[in-house]
Order: sequence, then C-alpha cells, then structure tokens
Amino acid sequence: MLTRILIPILILAIGCVATWWVSRPPEEPAPVHVPPQKLKTAVLEIQRDDYQVVLDSQGVVRAHHETTLTATVDGTVAVIHPAFEDGAFFKAGEILVELDPADFTAALESARSQVARAEAAHAQEEARARQARLNWEDLGYDEEPSELVLRIPQLKESRANVDAAKAALTQAERNLEKSKVRAPFDGRVRSRMVGLGQAISASTALGQVFATDFAEVRLPLTPDQLAFIDLPSKVGDAPVPVLLTDGLAAGRSDNPATWEGSIVRTEGTLDASSRELFVIARVDDPFGLKNSKPPLRIGQPVRAAIHGHVLKDVFVIPRNSLRGVNRIYLVDRDEPAIRRAEIEPIWTTTEDLVIRDGLEEGQWLAITRLPYAPDGAPVEVVEETEEESLASPTEPAATRGS
Repeated sequence: MLTRILIPILILAIGCVATWWVSRPPEEPAPVHVPPQKLKTAVLEIQRDDYQVVLDSQGVVRAHHETTLTATVDGTVAVIHPAFEDGAFFKAGEILVELDPADFTAALESARSQVARAEAAHAQEEARARQARLNWEDLGYDEEPSELVLRIPQLKESRANVDAAKAALTQAERNLEKSKVRAPFDGRVRSRMVGLGQAISASTALGQVFATDFAEVRLPLTPDQLAFIDLPSKVGDAPVPVLLTDGLAAGRSDNPATWEGSIVRTEGTLDASSRELFVIARVDDPFGLKNSKPPLRIGQPVRAAIHGHVLKDVFVIPRNSLRGVNRIYLVDRDEPAIRRAEIEPIWTTTEDLVIRDGLEEGQWLAITRLPYAPDGAPVEVVEETEEESLASPTEPAATRGS
C-alpha cells in the first residue's frame, strides 16, 4: 500500500526536477579581456629645413628674330647657293642668292660715263669763270663783278651735275652689290620660296630665315606661382635660371635632353582669359653650334623648371602622407597612438607638401596608408622598409593642385 503511494510521488518529483533543469536560464560565460588591435605604420620624423621653390611651366621654342628675305632690286635669279636651302645654316654677310648682273653692270658703266661727262663740263665752266674774271680786270673796272659776269650760276649748275652723276654712280654700284643677296645675320633657312630663272621684283619674298644666336620660349605663370618668384621687369634686373626639358620625350625617355636658360624679361600684360603672366626665357646657342648639347628646334614643345624663392625654416613632407583634404596622421612618441592633424600647405608639388606653421620639430608623421585609423588608435611603429607590405592596395591617394 505504501509503495503504491510513494511511486507516484517519486515520479512527480522527478518530473518537477526535470522541468526545472530544462527551463533554468543558461549560465553567462566569464568575460575574456582582449587587448586592442594595434595599427602598424612607418613614421617619418619631421624637421624644419630650407626649400627651393621650382615653378613648373611649358611653352614652345621660337626664334628671337625671324624675317622674310628680299632682294630690294628687280632682276632674274641666276645663282642659288647651298646655304640657301631649307634648313641650311649661314653666316652674316654670306651670299645666298645672286641675280643676273648684266643689267646692273650696264647701268654701272653708263653711270661712270655720265660722271666723266659731268666732270668735263664742270672743268670747262671753271675755265670760263676764270677767263671772265680776267676779262673784267682787263677792262679796268674797279668794282667787283657780279655773279652773272663770273658765270657763278653756270659753275654751280655744272657742280650739281657732277654731284648728281656721282650719286647715280653710287646707286648703280649699290644695285650691282644688291644683286648678290647676303645674309643679314648668323641664321638658318626656314624655307626657300624662289627658284633659278625666276624674275623677281624688289618686294618679292625669297625665303624665310631666322637667327641662331639664341632662341626664346614664352612661358605662362599662374597668379599663385607669381607670389614665389622675383621676375626681371626692367633693364639691369638679374635673370632667373630656368631648366628646359624636351616635351616630346616626356614619358618616353628616362633621360630626356635638357637645356639651361634664363628668364630675361616679362610681358607687360596679363592674359585676359587665364590671368597668367607670360615670361620670356632665352637659350643661347640653341642649335648646338658651339657646344655638344642636342639642338633645340623651332616649334619644339618644352617643359620648364624655373627657380623661385627659397622658403626658410619650413616643414617638407611627402604628398602621399595626406589622408583626405589637408589632413595628416601624426603618431604620439610616448604612447604611440594616432593623432589627426589639419595642415595648411603654403606650397605643393606632385611629391611634396611645404608647411610653415601647425607642426613641431621631432613629431612623428605616419607615412603608411591605413584603411581606417580613428583618432587615438594605438600604433606599432615599424621600419620604413616594411611600409610597402603594410600599405592598403585599395585606398586612393589624396591629391591637391599646386
């Protein structure tokens, strides 16, 4: 009887215990302390230094003096010298073209004979004037004879005829000399426009020639660039050095040709659309006639690096250290951690940022590209040689125009 009573009670107790065990809340695991993940970055210790500003520009080479060659007399082309072919060099005074001299020689002989006739007539008038005075004195007159008596007007006329004949002779000699067209300066032929046997007038263009003593390049400077350079504006101002690089070889050669030149003058007005000021660079011996430099060619594009001011006591940091617009990451030295900083560069290039204020000497600059770096994030400083493996391949580099 007792067994019958205890068995149901035992079953009920076991069921209650099982129900409680299943429905009881799970035990929470004990918290595990995980140290924060440190960012790895290479750093650069920044220091003040002097920085040479170099202004970038570009232009096209042009001749400083170019002219259209003419004969100044009428005639027929008889000789074209080798120095008057397209691209040929010539010296000042060298004969380039000769016209048929026959007509000029005949005119010269005619002028010489005219001088001889005029001088003979003048000699006769002088003799008549002397005889007129003797006749006056023989007649016993005490007063001075008039100019008409002494044949002074006739004498002046004969003297004028002599002078006119000599002037015509000089002109005939000059015309004969002008039949040989000479180079006005040391130069080079751009193009020849006449051929053998061609009849020309005094205004006929024989060809285009330009001087070779030096060449010029017209270079634009922006208003921002003008604040960093002192340009020559009047006679006596010191020229500004400039280095020209072959614009045709840019991107296709690791060692493009260069030429040294100088800014010698500036134009007096700003460009109406861009507000740029154009400066004129001069390059001596552009065709390499006196040195071993490769020749510059008229119309050749070139890039220019112009030396501007030297900025004193400034910070120069790599441009690829930018993290956003005018933002960089500094690293605290005592407890390495990220500290964001805003900067205001006074000069920028494709490689450098130049900053005057807002930084201190000895600060660490993070130069590794970090995909995410909150302010205060702990940092592990690594060697600069490890930076390449730490850089994020997907983060775009920040850019800013100079």
